Amino acid sequence: MPGKRTRGITPGRVNVYERLKESMSKRKAARIANAGKTKSGRSAMAKKAARTRARRGR
Repeated sequence: MPGKRTRGITPGRVNVYERLKESMSKRKAARIANAGKTKSGRSAMAKKAARTRARRGR
């Protein structure tokens, strides 16, 4: 939500958190949103996602 500071979420990742929260718990959404704080964190998440998609046969 614009203009509202969300405690515990890295600044700049609040939009990600809000979208994730629609489909999962707040705790899981916060963990994922905060993991993307750095470039290396986002890269690691992308690699895990690609591996998951590959294992599912997509």
